[in-house]
Amino acid sequence: MRLTSNDKPSMYQYNEQDQTLVEERAAQYRRQTEDFLKGELSEDQFRALRLRNGLYIQTHAPMLRIAVPYGLLNSRQLRKLAHIAREYDKGYCHFTTRQNVQFNWPELERVPDILDELASVQMHSIQTSGNCMRNTTSDHLAGVAVDEIEDPRPYCEIIRQWTTLHPEFDYLPRKFKIAVSGARHDRAATQLHDIGVHLVKNEAGETGFRILVGGGLGRTPIIGQVIRPFLEKKHLLSYLEAILRIYNLFGRRDNKYKARIKILAKETGLEKFTGMVEAEWLQIRDGMELGDERIAAIKAHFTPPAYDTEAAQDESLSAHLAAHPAFATWYRYNTAEHRVPGYRAAFISLKAPDSPPGDMTDTQLDAVADLADRYSFGEIRSTHRQNLILADVRQTNLFALWQTLSELNLATPNIGTVTDIICCPGLDFCSLANAGSIGVAKEINEALEDMDYVHDIGDVKINMSGCMNGCAHQSVGHIGILGVDKKGAEWYQITLGGSSENEAAIGERLGPAVARDEVTQAITTILEVYVNQRQQEESFLDMVKRVGITPFKERVYADH
Repeated sequence: MRLTSNDKPSMYQYNEQDQTLVEERAAQYRRQTEDFLKGELSEDQFRALRLRNGLYIQTHAPMLRIAVPYGLLNSRQLRKLAHIAREYDKGYCHFTTRQNVQFNWPELERVPDILDELASVQMHSIQTSGNCMRNTTSDHLAGVAVDEIEDPRPYCEIIRQWTTLHPEFDYLPRKFKIAVSGARHDRAATQLHDIGVHLVKNEAGETGFRILVGGGLGRTPIIGQVIRPFLEKKHLLSYLEAILRIYNLFGRRDNKYKARIKILAKETGLEKFTGMVEAEWLQIRDGMELGDERIAAIKAHFTPPAYDTEAAQDESLSAHLAAHPAFATWYRYNTAEHRVPGYRAAFISLKAPDSPPGDMTDTQLDAVADLADRYSFGEIRSTHRQNLILADVRQTNLFALWQTLSELNLATPNIGTVTDIICCPGLDFCSLANAGSIGVAKEINEALEDMDYVHDIGDVKINMSGCMNGCAHQSVGHIGILGVDKKGAEWYQITLGGSSENEAAIGERLGPAVARDEVTQAITTILEVYVNQRQQEESFLDMVKRVGITPFKERVYADH
């Protein structure tokens, strides 16, 4: 069934002010780029300007990061990304762990043209880098999850509008990230953000927010702490503003490694820090209340699509599952339960063994845009593990969807398995990296694909970063891999037992770093120890909690 033109994605649509803002910002950056190329701006002067528009200078070329607010894209936007990949890059783009998109090969002088292209489809790169409030992220199953208390996307949008070009917080001590979750299961890593926002119910049955502060990864990974157990909806922006004001006033600017709010909150102490925030909040909250009309107006952009009320009556899915084992495997791992009977959320795996994790070609982007129009109300979502989702697929369409995704090399049945590896660009692109990531991930993936028990071992998350910045969240991987430099050689530290979900945890270092050519063997050894010593149906994380890292350490370093 192809959806009609009246079936629009459930996402925020720009008004005239929004459109004017992104167009004027693109025009402003064009003038700044022209001034730089004419020599009228120095490298240092231009650096601050380009960073505020998402442009980094990497090892081989500039890298442009594009904002995807809380992971939502429509098919028109995806086709525009495909066009940019063909016209301005090398035919592909990269999806990040913060639900954004990156292009690794744009020419500096053509970036203003890219920003104009993005503005034409309600996209931009504003505040995707620099010491400012970054893209707000959320649960990739928002609005369709069966464990959801309330759809978090309207509140993400309210926060997005508040953060965009906020004049008081334009130059913070360091970058600042907010994540919002509306479900009982945290799929947005909210405890690892500067501010985590959870929709919760109080004892009276009222829905509000639990606010966490001081989480973060990178050089000093810290789990966020609850600063306010319950906050009324009307106070959302005023409370966030109070936190930002305290951070802006007291966050360190003399040392970038100690400039994040996690360090301020830790060194100040949660009780004292909370008191400072509460005192500031009392001064501003009455003038910043979020009215019911404002919330309702934003919610109107996220009304459910026109679901087929008879979708659950179709019985063809069972026949396809019985007749096609490969489809049944994909269905088991790459689809998720939907709150509407007869529908599933279908993951698009960007983790094929022969492709860098998170990368998509222009051809794949165009094809997925077509699939979104045909099967999922024209909407696509990006996830924190560098995959995509079509969130609203009728179960009767899953078999046809799987067939097309298989032809596109986007149907690897590995969502939530050990080969669903998060990986940063590493030395292949990033000027900050100490070690490669993409090549190592490929080797690990190939080794694991040859093993019989990849699906049998269940949920094991491998996260790998090429430097301490931790863009791939290695600190909270069930198995974390961190590239380090030792006298010009690439070595890798391994951690076990991390998690970014409800019981968030920082992984424990296994032991000394291992050499580049020993990483894959170390990972396969760790998994062999798990398979051989686990108790019945015991998860990898549960086993690590039960036995510690010693059994793994003994085997990995047995020959050293």
